[in-house]
Amino acid sequence: MADNVNVNNLKRGMVLNLPEGLFQVIEFAHHKPGKGNAVVRTKLRRLTDDAVLDRTFNSDTKVGLAIVDRREMSYLYPEGDHYVFMDNESYEQTSLTADQIGQDALRFLKEGTNVTVALHGGSPVGVDMPTAVDLLISHTDPGLKGDRSSAGTKPATVETGATIQVPLFVDTGDVVRVDTRTGDYVTRVQQ
Repeated sequence: MADNVNVNNLKRGMVLNLPEGLFQVIEFAHHKPGKGNAVVRTKLRRLTDDAVLDRTFNSDTKVGLAIVDRREMSYLYPEGDHYVFMDNESYEQTSLTADQIGQDALRFLKEGTNVTVALHGGSPVGVDMPTAVDLLISHTDPGLKGDRSSAGTKPATVETGATIQVPLFVDTGDVVRVDTRTGDYVTRVQQ
């Protein structure tokens, strides 16, 4: 099911089948030290739990290349300890666990969100959230004018239950755009 690829031919986004599991290439750099053989330094993200691994390979090393199918799916609803998604093309429903989705993605996952689900051998191995999502502020304290002790930000709870830092002018009931990679406030969304 997997082909081998020389580490000199790695590209960002490729999924490697390593003994520790399936890893997506985040970064790679070819390095030729003064003495010795050339090496390829990589930063890899495990699909199952988002753990990041730094790995250095000799330039003549071959690694397993995993064939991963990426499908656009919509999050429908929670069901017990699973989360139900629907394939946007075939309308088939798939249940994923919190571990398959990842805790970072769960913080900002709300019903109706379109995500990309990575499948390996027909089984889900990871979820890629959109870069940004719009979320309703369910609670935040009023900002005090002149309060600069917190650099002009305050904590706010969004509709998914996650807590983020927002500017003082954001109030309960506002909709804000949140960067799902960092959890940072981006902008207030006009309704």
